[in-house]
Amino acid sequence: MRFPRPQLNYANVIATIALFVALGGAAVAAGLPRNSVGTNQLKRGAVSAAKLRRGAVTAGKLAPKAVVAGKLGANAVLPGNLGNGIITTNKLSDASVIASKIKNGVVTTNKLNNGAVTTAKLGDGAVTLSKLADNVAPLLGTLKSGQTLRGVFVLGGEDKISPAGVSFQFPLVNPPAAPKENVLDVGKTNANCPGVNGASTPQANPGQLCVYITSKSEKFEGLEFIDGATNRLGFGLTAGFALAEPLNQVYGQWAVTAP
Repeated sequence: MRFPRPQLNYANVIATIALFVALGGAAVAAGLPRNSVGTNQLKRGAVSAAKLRRGAVTAGKLAPKAVVAGKLGANAVLPGNLGNGIITTNKLSDASVIASKIKNGVVTTNKLNNGAVTTAKLGDGAVTLSKLADNVAPLLGTLKSGQTLRGVFVLGGEDKISPAGVSFQFPLVNPPAAPKENVLDVGKTNANCPGVNGASTPQANPGQLCVYITSKSEKFEGLEFIDGATNRLGFGLTAGFALAEPLNQVYGQWAVTAP
């Protein structure tokens, strides 16, 4: 028995050629030698982010200066990603470190260079009385509230009466009420005048003028303020003695604190 041969037509020929090309192309692709596909064989945009395996792009794959600021996403660089000493002074842009970026207590005295705190850096009213050390004398034209002036006095001579005037190094604030007058005998104190600390630090409460007698001669009878002499500039004293003689003397210390 003879089977009829299929008749070749245009459709059969085209189908056969297409199958041959398809199989041949796959074979060619499957038979590419190793490392035969290089940069020149890749179309622009062929390697997208989705085509990259996790961890494929390592530091060694990045060219110098390849990662610029515009390539970083928000919060991409965290503190844990920065090595010690990475951020140096010359890496900071102008005005990048502002007050709100500095934690409380971060800037301590040993962090300040000589000349770092200048007059122009201090705000109005920034240096207050409480910020000054105890050994800083008043630097203002008048004695401010709570500040204390101290001094010594000596009266005596050959007369029975010995007056003297004492001027304050700095006037009290103007216009104040005259400080309240207090005279205290050797070793005495009162509610307004706490006494003499150590050997040379007489104390006075605010608004008080305290005169402490620390030594007196045998003929000394008393020490008084001169009426009307006490004001914002100083005060006057009169010492009385029983006899007029060269050995008459009384001396001590005083303190006045501005109200």
